[in-house]
Amino acid sequence: MRRRVWTVVSSVLAVPVLVLGAVSASTGWAESGAAADDVSLAIHCGTDALDRTTTPPEVGAEYERMFQEALRAGYAVLHRNGSAVDAVQAAVVVLEDNPLCNAGRGAVFNENAEHQLDSAIMDGRTLDVGAVAAVENVKNPVKAARLVMDQTPHVLLVGEGADDFAAAKGLETATQDYYWTQRRWDSLMAAKRDAASIKAEEHGTVGAVAVDRRGQLAAATSTGGLTNKMVGRVGDSPIAGAGTYADSKFVAVSGTGKGEAFIRANAAREVAVQMEHRGLDVAAAAQAAIDRVVRAEGDGGLIALDPRGEFAAPSTDSVKYAWITKSGDVQTRFYRN
Repeated sequence: MRRRVWTVVSSVLAVPVLVLGAVSASTGWAESGAAADDVSLAIHCGTDALDRTTTPPEVGAEYERMFQEALRAGYAVLHRNGSAVDAVQAAVVVLEDNPLCNAGRGAVFNENAEHQLDSAIMDGRTLDVGAVAAVENVKNPVKAARLVMDQTPHVLLVGEGADDFAAAKGLETATQDYYWTQRRWDSLMAAKRDAASIKAEEHGTVGAVAVDRRGQLAAATSTGGLTNKMVGRVGDSPIAGAGTYADSKFVAVSGTGKGEAFIRANAAREVAVQMEHRGLDVAAAAQAAIDRVVRAEGDGGLIALDPRGEFAAPSTDSVKYAWITKSGDVQTRFYRN
């Protein structure tokens, strides 16, 4: 039953503990789309990268700590020869627990001042998918999505049924006040006054993509959706092929942006389509997918990783993201300038 309550940073990793470096600028990187190789895990925390000239240093440090912690969690799984699926789940759990992002704790409010959360996880080895949507009492929606994938014959559970399923399986639950933050409440109040004022708050979705030592890919995405969204609205994040996709033959993708456009464009799957049928590399294929989102009158970005560790992150509006290579080198990108 429902329970409602009203940068560039480099480091070396010898064991699964990261040595933190200092944040530095990466001018124009996100806007032009990043490209890297030998990547084992990449994560994102939505679009609307920070402005270095106006962001307090302590806020930048919080983002740095969050990205490092999430990368550490996912890389530790891979370091133990774990699966890509386990790695993306571990990374996304950290992001869901951090109120800087719009997922789990810190999720935005809908029009009724409630939190309704969506998540999906996909195994590129088998094309298995699990997802939940409009859940209100799951502490970590990505864990519920994983249970749907592993322990049911279904792909997507929604609403009260998904909440009850997760609780019955022993997942940690939360009352609505757990997700509450002053920042998101202020955004809701601003949205009630002027919907145009919340553009920056719409794109805080989190996600992860990974390749394990066996060359298998996985992707996971989690979100609170849009500030002041209609009750019951579901975006692209829990929709396989729209906001989340993984096929170990080609690519793992997690998107962030205007969910309706990502659904119409089938954006995440489009990256794999471009690689399979046009022979494009991951960077060109990912850009083609973003172009398709724009054609669908949307904006946003995505992170994409192929089985060789080639990585790309094109966007229309500066995704906040980070990655770690197989040798343990870390790069973070959360400043637009």
